[in-house]
Amino acid sequence: MCAKLHRSRQVGTTLIELILFIVIVSVGVAGILSVMNITTRYSADPMVRKQALAIAESLLEEIMLQPFTFCDPTDPNAATAASAADCTPALVQGIGATAGQTRYAEPRFNNVGDYHGFSMIGIQRLEDGAAIGGLGAYNANVAITAETLGAPAADCLRIAVTVTAPAAESITLDGYRCRYAPRAVP
Repeated sequence: MCAKLHRSRQVGTTLIELILFIVIVSVGVAGILSVMNITTRYSADPMVRKQALAIAESLLEEIMLQPFTFCDPTDPNAATAASAADCTPALVQGIGATAGQTRYAEPRFNNVGDYHGFSMIGIQRLEDGAAIGGLGAYNANVAITAETLGAPAADCLRIAVTVTAPAAESITLDGYRCRYAPRAVP
């Protein structure tokens, strides 16, 4: 008679296989969690950048909507002046604020050139200069330079609005304004 040998099949896992499985899964989970941690930590950056961009766009639009005349718009000659020589001498509009004008109180900025050198530390409302909550860490600066762009000298301006965000990131938007209707006053 032949004796049959039955080999018993091993069922289950060994302790070494179980430990290796736990180590491999732990390394994978740790890697995924570290990526999620980095992603979460920097997920606010796009919000900060978008807020800085919105501030820059708003300020650039405010400036671009101002008249661009030879004379300060308060000058009685502003509507008829064909050059700076036709203005009252104290009210010739150049690049820079006209005598005592500010953004926040009377007399207010009323021409594109008035905004040159304007700086805002902490974003403030146009109406009264009050700080806007949550925007105190943002700063804005305006620089205006004369450009030719194929027009006579000083008939076109380049407006650069730079906003610095809390993370020291800065955004600069440029706009161009040409004197296409020099006698137009609001």
